[in-house]
Amino acid sequence: MRSLAVAGAVAVFLALPVAAQAFTPDDPLLPRQWYASQDHAFDAFSVLPELAPVRVAVIDTGIDLSHPELAGRIAATKSFVGGSVNDTQGHGTFVAGEIAATIDNSRGIAGLAPSAKLLIAKVVNPDWSVQPKAEAHAIRWSVRRGARVINISLGGIRDPQDPKHSGFSPVEQRAIDYATAQGVLVVAAVGNSTWAPIQPWSYASYPAALPHVLGVGSYGKDGDVSLFSNRDPIYVDLIAPGEDMLSLFPRDLTAKSPSCDEQGYSSCGPKPYRHASGTSFSAPQASAAAAVLFGLRPSLQPDQVSTLLERDANPASPDNGCLQCSGSRDALSGWGKLDVGAAVKALRVGHVPVPDRFEPNDDIRTGTHIRSGHAHFRATIDWWDDPYDVYRVHLSAGQSVTVAAAPRLAADISLVLWKPGLPALAYAVDSLRAKRSVHPPGDTEHIHYRATAPGWYSLEVLLANRGSGSYRIRINKSSS
Repeated sequence: MRSLAVAGAVAVFLALPVAAQAFTPDDPLLPRQWYASQDHAFDAFSVLPELAPVRVAVIDTGIDLSHPELAGRIAATKSFVGGSVNDTQGHGTFVAGEIAATIDNSRGIAGLAPSAKLLIAKVVNPDWSVQPKAEAHAIRWSVRRGARVINISLGGIRDPQDPKHSGFSPVEQRAIDYATAQGVLVVAAVGNSTWAPIQPWSYASYPAALPHVLGVGSYGKDGDVSLFSNRDPIYVDLIAPGEDMLSLFPRDLTAKSPSCDEQGYSSCGPKPYRHASGTSFSAPQASAAAAVLFGLRPSLQPDQVSTLLERDANPASPDNGCLQCSGSRDALSGWGKLDVGAAVKALRVGHVPVPDRFEPNDDIRTGTHIRSGHAHFRATIDWWDDPYDVYRVHLSAGQSVTVAAAPRLAADISLVLWKPGLPALAYAVDSLRAKRSVHPPGDTEHIHYRATAPGWYSLEVLLANRGSGSYRIRINKSSS
């Protein structure tokens, strides 16, 4: 079971410089969207940009379909919990508003992704629970409907030391692997520790704690990481504002406060939403930023977009309010504070990461099958998001394979060739290891092996220490 992430609410976790004068939308509530300026959401543009439409899936509690701020912004909807997609809880409308509320229309708030078209998948039950199977169906539906970004502001307490709170779902992982393979970036909230045994909590929740998912934590107006925002040395990738948030809210719910003037906005919602806090509301800012990058260059791959957002984040440190942050990648803030303007500038000046067309090839099950006798290509590897790549090579008895991998990164990679019969890297034992490379860091790694038995062998490329970057690899098989 899963739940949403709102701190203090229901049991929820659910080649151009920056523009000289940044574009400022005329939406009257924008000054209260403090997160927009912190994200530098519009700093890269002097006028409202014309971007390619980008479909962004919001997997949540549904949507207020008739909200005037979402007119023309919803591409498709589906409920995976029965009934309609009508949002009777508010969380999904809030998340969707941050991403796609109509911008520069002299009304209400400004969404952060001007060209976003929403795919709304309702997966949350009336008791706020979420079945992983429903979430997985929603992910696959979103991919088939053309999503480039999927926002998941839900999860559950994860404790690697306690199997009762593992939170892992193989159904969820397979769905996210499918999305990644189809060129979709999944963005997820790292979770709130409000219901964890202690606060702060040291582990990000699933699905943020899965490879290739961009995990987003929260910080407040003082610049410090929110106490409720889960920490994690591997799976917190970014932080974005997540306290005292303002967004859209279902008008049926705000009508319960008829004396409130801002109908249809969270300031007129139930008390927990009037100054809403939670990593749930940090994640959609990163989803919106991803949509902007995809809109500027639709050919980008999800790993390129996540790397741009991560590496061009503003490092969190005591100088900008994060009192315990190190100024480099850490368990509190990941790579730092979301900076949309910096990521757009990096894209424009050509600082684009190398794409990896083989992801997700992180284990035996998803390994890339090398079917030709000779293969030469470039791929990427990353300690935090992608520490293993697996290539599957079929060998006949007596056939040999020669591998050379040259890293272009300040880290040490190794090669391991596994014999047929290994179901997953987690079950690796010495008796199934065919060959391993051993060279000084930075050198080209080599393996030469002659098969004693036929079958599919698994070539693992792994990082031995912290780092990231690309590598070139040659795989040559001898004639049978």
